[in-house]
Amino acid sequence: MFVEGRGTTEIARMVGVHAESVRRWRRVWERDGAEGLRRRPAPGRRPKLDDLQVEVVRAALEQGAQAHGFEADLWTLERVGAVVSRVTGVTLSKASVWRLLTSRLGWSLQRPERRAVERDESEIARWITHEWPRIKKGP
Repeated sequence: MFVEGRGTTEIARMVGVHAESVRRWRRVWERDGAEGLRRRPAPGRRPKLDDLQVEVVRAALEQGAQAHGFEADLWTLERVGAVVSRVTGVTLSKASVWRLLTSRLGWSLQRPERRAVERDESEIARWITHEWPRIKKGP
């Protein structure tokens, strides 16, 4: 668009950004050319797990916790960290395990419903249909 001679406000409107961003881009383009506008890798430390290792972890986690020797089929950060260490050889902190699950795997926090073992669904249904209306009527 710069080569075509389009104006700053026109480019800003077409791209959907503020005109100041286009002015900044134009200065970089005039100084370094199109190569200067190329996206650079994000700064910061590289992830400990590469994409292939993340897929190996995904496959391992999808097998379930019991498949990895845990008593209950629930995942905790500690359990996921142990599986990651076992299948990739990389040890992650709890914070890194959380980032792996949420950012890279797209998983979210799931909490199991707390229910008494003695819970009797048929008795609850009977109470709601027969007892509750009687109590609700009041004196």
